[in-house]
Amino acid sequence: PTDLLNEHEAATFLGGVSIKTLQRWRWAGRGPAFVKIGALVRYERDVLERFIVDGRRTSTSQTGE
Repeated sequence: PTDLLNEHEAATFLGGVSIKTLQRWRWAGRGPAFVKIGALVRYERDVLERFIVDGRRTSTSQTGE
């Protein structure tokens, strides 16, 4: 089974971003992919790990791929 995290756990996993930031990202269609189960929002741990790796940069001027 997939390891699902709630918003608080996901925010902590991402280095302490706020839950409000996760909500804004969802609303804007940015950030890590999420799962809706009824009214619940969950994040898969492996998706969060990939989101972190995909965000790696070597320079502040480097853009995402």
